[in-house]
Amino acid sequence: MSIQKVVIVGGSRIPFCRSMGKYMAISNQELLEFVMKDLVQKFNLGQKEVGEVCLGALIKHSSDWNLARETVLGSGLNPSTPAFDIQQACGTSLEATILIANKIALGQIESGIAGGSDTNSDLPIVFSKRFRHLMLKNFKSKTMVQKLKIWKNLKLKDLKPNAPVVLEPRTKLSMGQSCEQMAQEWKISRQEQDQLAFESHRKAAKAYEEGFYKKIITPFQGVNSDNNMRASTTVEKLSQLRTVFDKSNKATLTAGNSTPLTDGASATFLCSEAYAKKHGLPILAYFSHGQTAAVDFVGGEGLLMAPAFAVPKMLERAQLKLQDFDFYEIHEAFAAQTLCTLKAWESESFCKNKLGLSQALGSIDRSKLNVKGGSLALGHPFAATGSRIVTALAHIINDHGRGRGLISVCTAGGMGVTAIIEK
Repeated sequence: MSIQKVVIVGGSRIPFCRSMGKYMAISNQELLEFVMKDLVQKFNLGQKEVGEVCLGALIKHSSDWNLARETVLGSGLNPSTPAFDIQQACGTSLEATILIANKIALGQIESGIAGGSDTNSDLPIVFSKRFRHLMLKNFKSKTMVQKLKIWKNLKLKDLKPNAPVVLEPRTKLSMGQSCEQMAQEWKISRQEQDQLAFESHRKAAKAYEEGFYKKIITPFQGVNSDNNMRASTTVEKLSQLRTVFDKSNKATLTAGNSTPLTDGASATFLCSEAYAKKHGLPILAYFSHGQTAAVDFVGGEGLLMAPAFAVPKMLERAQLKLQDFDFYEIHEAFAAQTLCTLKAWESESFCKNKLGLSQALGSIDRSKLNVKGGSLALGHPFAATGSRIVTALAHIINDHGRGRGLISVCTAGGMGVTAIIEK
């Protein structure tokens, strides 16, 4: 069986917005359906059967058990298009892209769509465990007497809902708290983090001025651009913000050098090279490699350090060096995370002792990093970020005429999802 070349045709996304704001009470399915409809219209896919669709979200209601399929049914695609859900924390839509690309490469399908959505403005609020169990007993009871006996045990505190929190179940630490520990372990200064955050906003603002995002973003709910972006921010302004995850003198992470809670959705259309040529579709870039990894963050490794392990594995398989790239898209969950990853690759002891390499991977040219802005400026709806990056990087490479790009996304649970696209 010959391996098919996988083409990135293009993608779509809505503006990413800070949570509890513009997209208040809009569901994941509504966000995704809008993006999918735009993708269908953009590439003339109305009532056409696509090989498969893979979508995901982290924060889902129980009614979202078939989110991808329900989204497809409302997208304008032919109802015979199959779909499935996945969930891999912040790497969800990049992993979805890898899965669809693999199926195309193996010839199982000719075309596919990968994407994701997340909203913190339509959170599933649940009651206490005791109240839920009383409800279940109530449903099972057959007589009113039995039901009344059950509810006699109800206490006022049982009605208090459980506020949703983003904590690692095994460490009870938030991602920010864990990243603060990483920053201190790797000696990443507040100044370095604020500088990276400033550059992210500056690059994003410039990309908007140049019209780059008009090719990708479709206005939604009266919003035309990512509303976390601060074109007027400065390093000085960022340096004045208070730390948020740790109040000690060592603390370095602030709201300015960390991504905010964000709502949004994105999707990417992929196909085989033969399919693209047959249907006259644009070939922005080729999806050539994908790699995931995980670390023992409970045992002491940094929660968000897995990309530092995934990338070397992928480079070895691709027979490439870290410096063999024209563009680097390293997800900025926190400025500290990005800087820790870069510093790990520059560390000879880390590369020898943790990665089993003979020498350090080395440094990258920072001018090639997140050239159209990163998550710190654009926002980070968890499951939508991977597809956002894939689509943008494919356009960057196509606009450049040629090139090779590295994608690196850290995730909760101590995992990392990485990829290579090129042309």
